Amino acid sequence: PPRRSSDLATRNADRLALSAAAWLRRALAVAALAALAGCAGMNGNPDSMINAEEMAAHSDDPIGALIVYQYTHGQLQGYSHNPILSEALEQLGTPYRFGGTSPATGFDCSGLIEYSAEHSIGMKLPRNAAGMAAFGTPIARNQLRPGDLVFFDTMGARYSHVGIYLGADRFVHAPSTGGVVRIDDMTIAYWNSRYTGARRIPMRVAYDNARLRTSKR
Repeated sequence: PPRRSSDLATRNADRLALSAAAWLRRALAVAALAALAGCAGMNGNPDSMINAEEMAAHSDDPIGALIVYQYTHGQLQGYSHNPILSEALEQLGTPYRFGGTSPATGFDCSGLIEYSAEHSIGMKLPRNAAGMAAFGTPIARNQLRPGDLVFFDTMGARYSHVGIYLGADRFVHAPSTGGVVRIDDMTIAYWNSRYTGARRIPMRVAYDNARLRTSKR
């Protein structure tokens, strides 16, 4: 009947429109990654472009995914790997859980950082965000380096949320109930308006403590 044919045509048109929109989003993401890859010194390497396309296809934040790729492949110029950040990146996708301190239970924001510090270099950090803010060295926002802790007021307290700076205005964190450990952009309105400061963990002290602890075993 004519009506059934009309409904079928409408559904086909909707599917085509959705496919076109998905293709456009992917194309724009790949273009952004390609531009960033050029700036990062990939120099049009075909393998790098394939990696960029794969990240665009499988990430909600393709630029954040590229920063992770650059970090883990040593392409963030001038920065050595930070073991705490590297450990936190291993937890991407782990569910958020209030009070959680391990991949098995899930993480809350400070639990992710506490776990990452202890399991990467054996360093015991304060359990909550406010305690971590009192522990580290204050750092200006324009001096941030991968591995620095970044703090936000999300609950009416100056240091009520914490994450680890990744680079290029991205940070990794355990966000809130229903979320997973992920990368977010600090410049979006929500995070930018709630940013309250940053702290640098004294890594030399951390390494010395870790070596001392190992030597006593």
